[in-house]
Amino acid sequence: MSVCLTGKHIYVQFIDDVKRVTLAAASTVTPELKGAKGTVEGAKKVGQLAAQNAKAKKITEVVFDRGGLRYHGRVKALADAAREAGLKF
Repeated sequence: MSVCLTGKHIYVQFIDDVKRVTLAAASTVTPELKGAKGTVEGAKKVGQLAAQNAKAKKITEVVFDRGGLRYHGRVKALADAAREAGLKF
């Protein structure tokens, strides 16, 4: 589970490192989250959607790659929401 943040948006990808393929993804620009912003509330929504998309692909356990970002604010909210939705880190 790789996380990328910009000033306006939040992106999450589930990547198979061996095959180098993206298995599932979610972001604030997907149609399901239209109107969501790159805030803490938006991060919670992206975390929930990301967990749902991962479960649909039968992914239950992930490694959380925050890409050097500090674990607070939006990153923490996204991770907590994904955990609550059933992903194991």
